[in-house]
Amino acid sequence: MYITITKQKMDGNFGQSVADFVAYLEKENEQRSLEDHEHFFNQFSTDVPTDEVVREIDGNTAKLKRTEPKFYSITVNPSAYELKRLQNPSEDLKRYTIEVMKDYAACFNREIDGRPVSLNDIKFFAKIEHQRTFKGTDWQVRQNQPYATKILDLKNRIGRIEQGKTQGNITKLRNRIARLEKEAPHQQNGKRIVQGMAKEGPQTHIHIIVSRKDMSNKYSLSPGSKYRHSDTIFNGKSVKRGFDRDSFFSASEKTFDKLFEYKRNYAETYHARKTFINDPKQYFTMISRLPTHEKHIAFSIMRKTGLDYSMLNIPTNKAQLALKTIQRLKRGLDKAVQSASIGI
Repeated sequence: MYITITKQKMDGNFGQSVADFVAYLEKENEQRSLEDHEHFFNQFSTDVPTDEVVREIDGNTAKLKRTEPKFYSITVNPSAYELKRLQNPSEDLKRYTIEVMKDYAACFNREIDGRPVSLNDIKFFAKIEHQRTFKGTDWQVRQNQPYATKILDLKNRIGRIEQGKTQGNITKLRNRIARLEKEAPHQQNGKRIVQGMAKEGPQTHIHIIVSRKDMSNKYSLSPGSKYRHSDTIFNGKSVKRGFDRDSFFSASEKTFDKLFEYKRNYAETYHARKTFINDPKQYFTMISRLPTHEKHIAFSIMRKTGLDYSMLNIPTNKAQLALKTIQRLKRGLDKAVQSASIGI
């Protein structure tokens, strides 16, 4: 389960309206029949119109400056293993989202009218999406880039020949392009993976738009706070502040496991990703101690992050674990590391 929290920026400026983001999240519905549309939902309704989402989020920004984020985006990305556990992905993930937002509220070190923050203090709207496309930052696209560059150069040469600007054998150039297309290391359904290509397999995930202000539009609830648990003096009164991101990520994971009776592999846990960042030797020692079946699943999980399976020569004696191997593994698991951290 990879969860990111980001504050929405465009060209270095905070978005003053959620309208563009809401429109972006509607893109998938354009390709679906009316009865198959996924609607925005929250703790009160399963069918919230898009104009209401915009109106509610944009209108809940009292006393926020233009230099402050008005809303945050939480993206919840279940793995293929987790999605297989669901009977009805859309309905199951809607139920899970409500529980996640309960965890979100509980991780604020704030009080509203003398009580802890609760789910109904959080103004949010969520949406389920079932498709993903490859981005330019995806490791498959990046590793295919040298081939893409050569192919583009050859296509440009063909264009110049066809325009009569230069001479050359177009057939040979097209044959070279065909070879490069096949030689690119990352393919999907026999085609070179490129930016914008739809990803195959289960890709269902959750987008959550959450207001910076609470439901009453009085209190600021920022998941981007640099504090976890802190007290400060405001208008002569002691005020609690902070948001515990580690607790939120861990709690969301445990909530999924409890809700769907999911047996999580060590390599899937937030704790494992934290261990990898802070102590790679300990991480691979823990992997090597897993039972054979769980170790096989762990290797499979790591491969899907862009790691070459041939590099996984984890020795029995942890003292023999070479630094060079650790560094190569760490580069290969870059995606997992990024997904383990908050994106703000």
